[in-house]
Parts: sequence; C-alpha cells; structure tokens
Amino acid sequence: MPSPSPWFEMPSPFDPDSGRVLMLEPPWASAEALRAQLLDHSYPKPFVIDDGERRYLHFDGRLIQSAMNLAAPNALDVRYTQKMMSFLLFQTRPRRLLLIGLGGGSLVKFCHYRLPATHMTVLENNPDVIALREAFLVPPDSPNLRVQEGDGAEYLERAEKGIDVLLVDAFDRTGFAPTLANREFFKQAHDKLAGSGVLVVNLAGDEQRYAGLTDVAMEVFDHQVIVFPVREDDNHVLLAFRNPVFEPNWRRLRDLAKELRAKYGLDFPLFLDKIERSAKLGAARRREMERRH
Repeated sequence: MPSPSPWFEMPSPFDPDSGRVLMLEPPWASAEALRAQLLDHSYPKPFVIDDGERRYLHFDGRLIQSAMNLAAPNALDVRYTQKMMSFLLFQTRPRRLLLIGLGGGSLVKFCHYRLPATHMTVLENNPDVIALREAFLVPPDSPNLRVQEGDGAEYLERAEKGIDVLLVDAFDRTGFAPTLANREFFKQAHDKLAGSGVLVVNLAGDEQRYAGLTDVAMEVFDHQVIVFPVREDDNHVLLAFRNPVFEPNWRRLRDLAKELRAKYGLDFPLFLDKIERSAKLGAARRREMERRH
C-alpha cells in the first residue's frame, strides 16, 4: 500500500492539462479556498506544480523559480543554473562551497553528486522552501552537505575565511533578495573568499532590485568582474574573482572547457565563449571611460 503524500495535492487551477499542485497544507484543508488563493496570487507559501514530466517551484502562479525533470532529477534543467556552474572553469576542485538560496535544489544536487569531495553549506531563509526539499529529491544532510535555515548575509558575516566558491541564487516573490543587494554583502563575500575564490551571482527578476550591483561588485572586487547573459532565461550571471591580478588564459581555458564538457555533460565551451566575449567587451568599455577622463 503506497504511503500517503506528505503534501496536500489537488488539480492545478492554472491549466486543466498542467497536472497537480503540491502544497504545504494539512489533509483537511479546503481545496476550493486554496484554489481561489492560487488564482488571485494571495497564497502566501511556495508550492509545486507537477505535470508528470517536471516539477516546478513557484512563489506565485506567474514565475517559475526552479524546475526538475522527473526522468533526470539531478540534472540542471534550467539554463541559468548550467551557466552558474561555469565557476568550474576557474575552480576545478573546490573544497568549500557556500550556496545562498536553496530553491528547488538543482544546484545543490548537481554539486553534491558531481563534486563529491566538496563540502557544501546551503543557506535558505524560507523554512517553507526547505520543507519542500523532498519534493525535489534534495538528499538529506550528510558530512559533505548541510542545508540550514538562515539569512545568507548574516551567515556569511560569521563564516570562516577560505570559501572557494560562493553561489548566490536567492529570490523572494518580488525578485532578488534585498539583504544581498548592497555593498556590505559584496564586501563580506570578498573578505571570506579564498585567494583564488569565485563569487557567482544569478541576476534575474526586476532589474531595479539589483540595479547598480554590477558597479558595486566592480568597486569591491577591483574590476575583477565579468557579467554575461543567459538569453534563454532573460538572466545574467555575475562572476567576481578574489584574486586582484586575475588574468584568464583564454587558450588554456578553451582546452579545459572541452574536458569539463566531457566530464559533466554541460556546454562549457559555449559558456566560455560568452564569458570571454563579455570580459573583453567590459575591458574595452573601461579603457574608453578611462580615456575620456
């Protein structure tokens, strides 16, 4: 006899063909009342839509926060998450990785299973998102994986130095997490990274929520910043490097990108092409600004 679902389930109200909704509600909850809240976007908790092929994390009925392919639950199904893994071009064997923002756990699962020697700590400030981790098959905590509730900026302030990779993929229902959209957070990130550490930030949602962050990162990281587009998702990924004399060897990186593609199944040569193009364009713009001043 199958065990009862740990979530309240009902048909999706958004589209008759879009499957079912999984919600953090008791079995006796009113489906009619929940349906009304979902449709008028007043439902206050995150929820999951399962269409039989994929599960999607939503904070409301409009934007998809995360997606999981049920046939390949540990794969990176959304393009921007693949491009966030571009840090492997610059940190091939990270020992300490801090991720701010659990979401549907795509990055957690990929890093946990594909980088088994890496110790990963995940900060998520919404307990309801953590409560849905089983819906996205996020593995339980282990010696190399710890998921905890808390504010990422506050945790980083207390963290020990020497973080090899800091991934930031943190959003609420209105966009980029406001506690991270400031100079102090970037200063803490710079101070807590290892000498060759990399900061990776997913920039998405309302651009006003993260407007100016690129300039702040440029100032804090002494212009060792590359921002490249994820046109498929209308996102941008920001890379910031702790090393003040960071200077990519693009020819060597192209060889490494091919090796990483063979190892991880992601299109690292394409990622590198976009990173190199953005880096050279940014450098040209800075030279032009310096010439004018």
